[in-house]
Amino acid sequence: MKITSYGAALEVTGSQHLLEVNGKKILLDCGLFQGHRKIAFEKNQDFLYDPASIDAVLLSHAHIDHTGRVPYLVKKGFKGVIYSTEATRNLCRLMLLDSAYIQEQDAKYFARRKTKQKGQSGNVASLEMEPIYDTADAERSLEFFKDVPYDKAYKLFEGIEITFVEAGHVLGSSMIQLDIFDQEDNKQKRLIYTGDMGRDRLPIINDPHNFDEADYLICESTYGNRNHAPIEEGIPELGRVINRTVKRGGKVIIPSFAFERTQELIYSIHILIDQGKIPKNLPIFVDSPLATNITDLFKQHIELYDENVRENFRLGHNPFDPSQLKHTNNVEESKQLNFFIGPCIIISSSGMCEAGRIRHHLKNNIEDPKNTIAVVGYMAENTLGRRIVDGDEFIKIYDQMYKVNAEVIILESFSAHADKDDLDEFVGSIKGLKKIMLVHGEPTQSEAFAERIKTYSKAEPIIMEPEVTINL
Repeated sequence: MKITSYGAALEVTGSQHLLEVNGKKILLDCGLFQGHRKIAFEKNQDFLYDPASIDAVLLSHAHIDHTGRVPYLVKKGFKGVIYSTEATRNLCRLMLLDSAYIQEQDAKYFARRKTKQKGQSGNVASLEMEPIYDTADAERSLEFFKDVPYDKAYKLFEGIEITFVEAGHVLGSSMIQLDIFDQEDNKQKRLIYTGDMGRDRLPIINDPHNFDEADYLICESTYGNRNHAPIEEGIPELGRVINRTVKRGGKVIIPSFAFERTQELIYSIHILIDQGKIPKNLPIFVDSPLATNITDLFKQHIELYDENVRENFRLGHNPFDPSQLKHTNNVEESKQLNFFIGPCIIISSSGMCEAGRIRHHLKNNIEDPKNTIAVVGYMAENTLGRRIVDGDEFIKIYDQMYKVNAEVIILESFSAHADKDDLDEFVGSIKGLKKIMLVHGEPTQSEAFAERIKTYSKAEPIIMEPEVTINL
């Protein structure tokens, strides 16, 4: 039995980990690398394995950096089955179609740039960018999905059973337990893949599952050496940011992932309104068609919520629908926000500011010191969002430079990833571990995590490197 990482090794996006056992090839997630558009396009072009040789794909959750290459895998010859929870499959229908649409729009944008610069100096050829898959490819890939219920063992192949358990990260997210009889050495083995692991007491969804024992663990390390602010501080801090900005007469601009983070923000803002902590008449705009569709889908999976949110629905109180919330329905409504006068909240995607409508809102608002840019999620290296977080004085949006005069605030308590203490507690509680393979983390985070593991576990910590195979 062996495992090789082809994405999210020494980096945070593009999860793809290939398990080979008993003559089968099982892919754990199949994500797009996300970052600067040109770099991402180049990294996502080719598979470093034969897609047609993959027997099954197991998806931990619907985020694009874990699922976004699924249509490309099918396009390149995959013929197996893609297993996920029901909610993940439903969300992938929205997420993968949106991913295809973004690629198609990017291709048109770069084609226009190439036409505009033709005849001028510069490397025009570098502007070429074709989608790795289109809407039809995304639609076709959905035919390969099969639902697996939570907490029930499912026979994947002879000698291989899988169990999806709650990851506490996003709606439908799961950690995957693989119970394998390894025919090569006639031993029973248990491998756990965390995907992205969440935190206890996150709003909306249930807490992550804990494991008693396992032989091998593939563990995320996004925040392997950092602790978040307590979850309980998130909503009050958001309220202070909103009130401070409203007092200045400014706008709160929130780059947000359309999936989960936007719904969590709406939920949190609704609580602040109900408690009288922010103005009840403050306009709130969600400027993301994908986020709007996902919010509608959230209402169909009440069974996955924690008790507090389920109780809200039982009482007829929809926590995702405050009265002053407006979803923009088209591009014209989005453009009208450029001319909105007075304080408001604008939540828009993409979360890392590399695409989508958020770039227009940043362009129009980041130079005004009355405004606030509220960062509520992870920003990968080489993204526009990361440059804002790092405090760059000037940023480039659509080939123009803008001075960052708006207040930039980072609300780390909204992170849906396990932090340093969460990870140590989770790993330390699993008995019998022999090897712990760290993925989905920048080297500084994974290295510090690996050193700590040595102090409380007998397992060997391994920081996975791209294309390096580990025998289990």
